[in-house]
Amino acid sequence: TFPVKLWLLVNSPSVHSVRWDARGEGLFIDQGLFEQEVLSTAPAAAEEEELFKTKNFGSIVRQLNLYGFHKLTVNLAGSAVGSGPRPATAGGDASYPEGRLHHFWNPHFRYDRPDLLVKIKRLTKANKEKLDAGLEVTSRLPDNFQ
Repeated sequence: TFPVKLWLLVNSPSVHSVRWDARGEGLFIDQGLFEQEVLSTAPAAAEEEELFKTKNFGSIVRQLNLYGFHKLTVNLAGSAVGSGPRPATAGGDASYPEGRLHHFWNPHFRYDRPDLLVKIKRLTKANKEKLDAGLEVTSRLPDNFQ
């Protein structure tokens, strides 16, 4: 699922375009680097398979929105855990030679809580109706992730 793929990316030591924020409660995506590392037409290694069917960063942002991620203003103090993207120099998205820095947040996407990934649901008409009715929408993690 999309949230699991995103979790694997942000925790991969070989991916530099996606990093946790300093609190481990959100993620930074360096758009230009992400397009090169993840969305490029040729995977970095021959044995790697494409994670996403799209090559368009806008489609990734739409997926983030469909799964309940909210875009935040890039914070000067919001450095990433580990070696992450460079801090922003101004409010909003930061422009870099390779692209823009985006900050996304979802209450169930946290550095120390992979168990919360099952609570991240794609916002479909049926799921929205369930949520509006006060019902819980559940899913399960893939077997290889548990």
